[in-house]
Amino acid sequence: MPKVILYATPTCPDCHALRLWLGQHGIPFEERDLTDPAVADEAKARYGVRVAPITVVGEQFFYGTFDQQRPKIEALLA
Repeated sequence: MPKVILYATPTCPDCHALRLWLGQHGIPFEERDLTDPAVADEAKARYGVRVAPITVVGEQFFYGTFDQQRPKIEALLA
């Protein structure tokens, strides 16, 4: 299984939905807090955005709402 990294914020509803979904499916992930300026700068440098959530699966990344990201993540992890 490819490594999963979730760039999120504590109060983001889509971040919460992604955390919950990943946990329900037993998908281990590393979470990085976008409220930390260093993490936000890292996300911007690597992925071109600072918007939460950003989900990285292996070499691919997605951002947008949970509903937009879920089918893409499912396809990669299938």
